[in-house]
Amino acid sequence: MREWTILGAGALGCTFAALLREKGNAVSLLLNERHRGHFHPALEFIALNERRRLVETHTRFADQAAGIDCLLVLTKAYQVLPALTSLRGLSANTPVILLHNGMGVAEQVASALPHNPLLAGVTSHGALKEGPWQVRHTGKGETWLGPVNDKGKAFAHLTKALAGALGHAEWNEDIVSLQHRKLAINAVINPLTACHHIHNGQLHEPRFADVLDQLSEEVHSVLAQLGETETLTQFRRRLHSVIELTATNYSSMHQDLAHGRPTEIDYITGYVLRHAGRLPVPVCRQLYNEVKKQGG
Repeated sequence: MREWTILGAGALGCTFAALLREKGNAVSLLLNERHRGHFHPALEFIALNERRRLVETHTRFADQAAGIDCLLVLTKAYQVLPALTSLRGLSANTPVILLHNGMGVAEQVASALPHNPLLAGVTSHGALKEGPWQVRHTGKGETWLGPVNDKGKAFAHLTKALAGALGHAEWNEDIVSLQHRKLAINAVINPLTACHHIHNGQLHEPRFADVLDQLSEEVHSVLAQLGETETLTQFRRRLHSVIELTATNYSSMHQDLAHGRPTEIDYITGYVLRHAGRLPVPVCRQLYNEVKKQGG
């Protein structure tokens, strides 16, 4: 791999850029057109050990897509398709890796880019944007990639370079199941923390016990209907573990609402609602409507 191009210069995208650069990889950030002609300072990266360093990356814009070797997509879910369809001259041989939250986008990308190798992934790394071109790595996690289409199956080797930079990256042919597992957690934590304006750890307060039980049961029932085999007890154990591990964090949906940005509710809770069928999911629906009402 000659160069990794990252689409989505947010907290996680910049964190991935910094970690890849630290291991000697060439990295470019694919920026929005509004950044053209502006001065771009070096990215300030704050590592887990509080060490600060400046990270130099190349800059690309949509009309320079022909030179992209490998594209890592770390934008918000609703930004993925517009961003990818704006890339002029992207080679049909360029692998595209979708690493956004939520589900339902990969199918749209497969239609828009029918000839490209497509991969999807999940990551549990945490990151926070502390200022313009300043990001903090808040938590180390696992990263998994897998194929969206047949062409994507030829790119399992990309996990090796990612593992060297991120600490962990593995291949899984059944990436949809891993996406479901992450979405299930997000469908509980994100809308609840966003609607109640709290950090993740506050979900363990007694006042949230009943709604956690109801919501986790609704989400689990939909995922079970989609073929997932995790039991409700196992899911709740995993959910409470994530809440504990991220107790001081604010969810991405909370941050989006707090800063007046669109949320990914349509690709998280919306995905659950679209696949519920005849299953009753009143709490999911109520939270979906509330996030939308608050501007999400």
